[in-house]
Amino acid sequence: MFANNQIFGAPMAGITDQPFRRIIRMFAPNVPLYTEMISCHSLVAAHKNCLRNFDRYDAEGNIGAQIFGADVNLMADAARILQDAGAAWIDINMGCPVPKVATRSGAGANMMRDHVLAEKIMRAVVRAVQIPVSIKTRLGWDDAHRDWAELIQIAADCGVRFAALHGRTRAQLYTGASVLPALKDSPIPIIGNGDIKTACDVQNVLNLGYCGAMVGRAMLGRPWILGQLLGTAHAPQNIGQVAVRHLGYMVDYYGERNAVTMFRKHAAWYSSGAPASNEFRIRVNQTRNVRDLCNEICEFWGCEVEI
Repeated sequence: MFANNQIFGAPMAGITDQPFRRIIRMFAPNVPLYTEMISCHSLVAAHKNCLRNFDRYDAEGNIGAQIFGADVNLMADAARILQDAGAAWIDINMGCPVPKVATRSGAGANMMRDHVLAEKIMRAVVRAVQIPVSIKTRLGWDDAHRDWAELIQIAADCGVRFAALHGRTRAQLYTGASVLPALKDSPIPIIGNGDIKTACDVQNVLNLGYCGAMVGRAMLGRPWILGQLLGTAHAPQNIGQVAVRHLGYMVDYYGERNAVTMFRKHAAWYSSGAPASNEFRIRVNQTRNVRDLCNEICEFWGCEVEI
């Protein structure tokens, strides 16, 4: 099996919130995890409608708080806030491909084609905090601009401690196969990311010269996968028990009304591939309160767990 510092849980918008991280911790207590990406504007302004702006990480263990933005000063301020909130390290998002981040706000993947701004942000964030700083990026903007190695070198020169590299360009979004390049002499450790689902996938990434592997979408409906790769956990005997606990954590965090709506996607992922899962998802999408949703989960998986 692999070591804790070789397996990472990827940051995923709308997924890796505090309740999801709590579930992962049931199976992999010490694995390094990332938060969802956090807007530096929202965080510094303390927007009350975004709960993650007020998360504390002291009791969460090895948590990297990921920030995005194109304002140098705000990115530094955001890093300080997250350091004070107990983050183990700060990660700068330089790979998010969605238009509202990468093009309209000039953040995320836009850093791959604006290395001058990227350097200013990295230097400012590194100087702002005493904890490690990392970046997460992609191969480049498109096939004609696969300049990831240049960005990694700039990061190293700025004092960034490590990087995560996704094996697609921004133009690919999440389509096509993720293909990571072999590493020879990297100035900082690099974690490989993209389409990693099995121990064989992890080993292939390590064989390419990466120091670790980052699991993303394979965690959907399978929050125990990191524990499986580490050899610290097995798939649960009853998935419904995990799903109910996850729902309970979401109710605690978001309140019942929001939790019920937000948990529907997780219920779909947990049930994916199971017999009669389509009918289950239809019923779940019609629930309006936590009791009905909990009952549907318990009936589907044959468990008797209550929130």
